[in-house]
Amino acid sequence: MQTNNPEIQQGRQERQAQKSGRLKLLAVIAVCAFPIVASYLTYYVIKPTGRNNYGALIDPRLHPIPEAQLNVTELDGKASPLAQFKGKWILLQTGPSDCQDACQKQLFAMQQLRLMQGKEMERIERVWLVTDAQPLETMIMREFDGTNMLRVNSDALKAWLPVEAGDRAQDHLYLIDPLGNLMMRFPKDADPGKVKKDIAKLLKASAIG
Repeated sequence: MQTNNPEIQQGRQERQAQKSGRLKLLAVIAVCAFPIVASYLTYYVIKPTGRNNYGALIDPRLHPIPEAQLNVTELDGKASPLAQFKGKWILLQTGPSDCQDACQKQLFAMQQLRLMQGKEMERIERVWLVTDAQPLETMIMREFDGTNMLRVNSDALKAWLPVEAGDRAQDHLYLIDPLGNLMMRFPKDADPGKVKKDIAKLLKASAIG
């Protein structure tokens, strides 16, 4: 039975307006969230048979970042967790403060790999996790300015980063995605051209970071 009571009609109209507003809000949220969800599904759920990666894909569910155990800090000891880089792709290398030829080669490779991405390079951060408490050489810090040089608990780092039998984590470059997932390990003495192609493909396909 319909009623002409203006108060009832006004209440009904207000409820309808609220419902319509909620539906519009949900639609906006869905549109904004879709690229993130789609990117995640592309890399971790849907695995196209035609995909050919140079780097080895890592299942993030098996290697979540143990922030508390890693105890990542600035060189001066101030807490500096990897979570600060969420929203960016992270090129990661590890190793002792005594940065010899292989270490410097990797620092240079990270520097160049970022530059090679052209206008997309701002989406990438470079991180070197130093595995001891010794001071870094001033020359290294100056030459590779722009690399985030941080200290880390070496035992926790060793337990976290996957390696092949006989290898060490410091022999590899790793890639962390913008959601904070460890997702790729590049071979020892990696071919920079092939690494660049992997990164370029990920940047092109991803709607995040």
